[in-house]
Amino acid sequence: MNVKHLIITFLIPVSLPLAAQTDSQETPPSSTNEGTLIGVGHYNIRNSYLSDGIGYTGWGFQLMNERMRNASPISRRLSTQQVFYAHLSSTFNPAKTISALSGFAEYSYGYHYRFQPAPQLKLLTGAAAHGLLGFLYNTQSSNNPFALSADVDFNLSAAAIYSFRLKNFPLTLRYQADLSLAGAAFAPNYEQSYYEIFGLGNYDGIIHFTSLHNKFAMRNFITLDFPIEKFTIRIGYLNKMYRTDINSIEVRHVSHNIMVGFAKEFISFGGKRLKNKRSYQSAFY
Repeated sequence: MNVKHLIITFLIPVSLPLAAQTDSQETPPSSTNEGTLIGVGHYNIRNSYLSDGIGYTGWGFQLMNERMRNASPISRRLSTQQVFYAHLSSTFNPAKTISALSGFAEYSYGYHYRFQPAPQLKLLTGAAAHGLLGFLYNTQSSNNPFALSADVDFNLSAAAIYSFRLKNFPLTLRYQADLSLAGAAFAPNYEQSYYEIFGLGNYDGIIHFTSLHNKFAMRNFITLDFPIEKFTIRIGYLNKMYRTDINSIEVRHVSHNIMVGFAKEFISFGGKRLKNKRSYQSAFY
């Protein structure tokens, strides 16, 4: 082995770690964008299983937690989003003589593919799996005072995220819409009591396929992010529409909420918050 071969043999193991280090420097690590918001808004609820189609209106509270991150540390095109919702509302019939309480918990997990027609604009399109569990309780009904809601479905999702500056003040505006396409839902037969289902075990015909022919569920979400000192404030408007017509039972939940909370960008390992977002791959900013 001559001197030239000896030098090459020595340089190969030394150059490999340096190349890996260079690649890691060129490809910044992915970060997680998390937003936690609370909201208050107006609710319109109707369930013919309890009230023969009479609508109940009132006010309620909403809690929302959302996380977005790149699905791969290499590709910036594919990102994941998981969202958790919980709400509690108190509503009344038109005469204000009967009240109803409702509570719902929802979770969705989905993927988006990102297009970027301009440096400040991101367009996202994708799909998500979604699940819902909730209740409606009529406080003055002695016959059937309780109604259960439970379903799982496949949603189509699209979003637009625009980052801009207003007199050197950074702002990020986002609009997202999710639409239920197909799934399965729990629905009792007409005039079937829950005692028949859970007490006597009459489960026939209580699970139904859902699609646009018997269910319309859509979520519209608008947010605006802006910094205040060391914090990022996120304000928004959340509109949710949920309508089903199964077994001659009509269910409707429509809500309009004003949301406010905080957003943060951090590395998942250790939860370290990032001061310089440009040093990392963000699925949101």
